Amino acid sequence: MTQLDEYWIKFLKDTGRSEDEKCSGDLCFDAYGFVGDELVSLILAGKKTAFFSSFPSFEIDMEPLPLSGELYIVVDRSNNPVCVIEIDNVSLITFREVTWGMAQKEGEDENLDQWREKHKEYLEDEGAVLGFEFSPDIKLVFQVFHVVYR
Repeated sequence: MTQLDEYWIKFLKDTGRSEDEKCSGDLCFDAYGFVGDELVSLILAGKKTAFFSSFPSFEIDMEPLPLSGELYIVVDRSNNPVCVIEIDNVSLITFREVTWGMAQKEGEDENLDQWREKHKEYLEDEGAVLGFEFSPDIKLVFQVFHVVYR
């Protein structure tokens, strides 16, 4: 049994959830200008309550989009479990349609221009690796979440 499995079982017992409840996976947060553990700290402080992913990465990897209600174990950069989050809302939006209110939920940037610059760089790098092109009309998967266990 892995450390993540043990953490999941402890989460289920501590919260009185059914043993049949499934974990949707683990998430390791990473972003330009931040080390993963800094982002975990933002999550635990309640300052990071959302994140964006590129829609093309889901298509290329043939992964289904996440759904509201799914539970994920957040891990630190050493792959140690830190908390469990529940996805509250998932929506598709183009890069150009992202508002400051949405970007602010990530808890990482001081304004929308800074958010756009960092995410454009990230998406260009990801696209170079996965084989897609950045454009302002690229679709993003916007996920809002809350911590349910720590």
